[in-house]
Amino acid sequence: MLHRNLLQLSRLVKVHNPQVLSLSAAFVRRYSFNQNGGQSLRFRQLEPGSSFLNTGSGYRFLHLSSCVSSKNVDDSKLAAQVAAPQLISKLFPQTAVEANEAEQVREQKRKEEEESKKEKESSWKRMKLGFVIFGVSVTMFSVYTVYIFGAPDRDQEGNPIEDEFTALPMAQQYFQRMWKSMTYYQKMIQEPSREKLLPDPLKYPYIQPPYTLVLEMKDVLVHPDWTYQTGWRFKKRPGIDKFLESLARHFEIVIFTADQGMTVFPILDALDPHGYIMFRLVRDATHFVDGHHVKNLDNLNRDLNKVVVVDWDPNSTKLHPENTFNIPRWSGNDDDTTLFDLASFLLTIANSEVEDVREVMTYYKQFDNPLGQFRENQRRLAEQMAEREQEEKQRAKPAVAKWRPSFLGGGR
Repeated sequence: MLHRNLLQLSRLVKVHNPQVLSLSAAFVRRYSFNQNGGQSLRFRQLEPGSSFLNTGSGYRFLHLSSCVSSKNVDDSKLAAQVAAPQLISKLFPQTAVEANEAEQVREQKRKEEEESKKEKESSWKRMKLGFVIFGVSVTMFSVYTVYIFGAPDRDQEGNPIEDEFTALPMAQQYFQRMWKSMTYYQKMIQEPSREKLLPDPLKYPYIQPPYTLVLEMKDVLVHPDWTYQTGWRFKKRPGIDKFLESLARHFEIVIFTADQGMTVFPILDALDPHGYIMFRLVRDATHFVDGHHVKNLDNLNRDLNKVVVVDWDPNSTKLHPENTFNIPRWSGNDDDTTLFDLASFLLTIANSEVEDVREVMTYYKQFDNPLGQFRENQRRLAEQMAEREQEEKQRAKPAVAKWRPSFLGGGR
């Protein structure tokens, strides 16, 4: 049986020579099976190019390297890799199990590749469909926008009202009107809602305060505070009641903040029950410049020589820094005395009847702590006034005291 198998193998090698070109290099495992006397047949690659079929007794029956053909090696390489396992499995059934497993692995890999390819094709189809739907939606929305914002205004009877674009071609009319509408809304966001933020000053016989005081609300008068127990609350700054009461006689007090009105108005109602605050300006009265809501005093409708702005953020008043008196931002501490010093500073300006407050603001802007410098100036002024008073008393005293007789024999 052994010699018969070997003879059949040699015949197959001769017949299927192009299909077993890489037989010697493809199988390096050891295959053995029993014969009548326990003799075994082994196929083993000892070294590259030296493959043999050996019997258990050591006789060599076939030198496989002689089966390699030098003709059409590259063209038959793939066919040899497929045909070699099938040839061996016919001669040696013991190898068929491993060959079947390899075939199953290849089949599984091929199915996975096909499924992956189908999935990619399906994804690409869905993506193209999404692009088409998106393009159609954008086109319809653009046409609708041009139609809505570019249509002419109509009167009560539904007739179109003529404007500066009526004489233009239809398409140009719609695009010009749409552009005008878009710039209008942009202007409405970036600029104040009205040209005059405050009404005209009061005329005689009504009393108009000589100065205007513009205050920021958040972190100047109140500080937002949040806890798990209470939620959001606004804490009053120490001395705020006395501050408003003492300045209301000399200043037209205006709250000017970048917060929304729905937040500001309820807070000011509770903060100022006596009505010392005359006007309230919120976000719609600011300019939106470089990402900041800026307070433009040119729209305030007041003489800037008499306007003082108190704020902690220089960006909010960067259009008029000469009118700004910057104070530290209040963080909610109870030992704060800033409003007491600020009231003294502002009352000094009012009592001194300063013609142009910008000169005073410019002078104190050079100091890191303007209120601290103001206290120091007040101390020096008090010392100077005390010295002058002492000198006046010395001048009022007579040079030679009149002597008067007394029972003690002295005079004074």
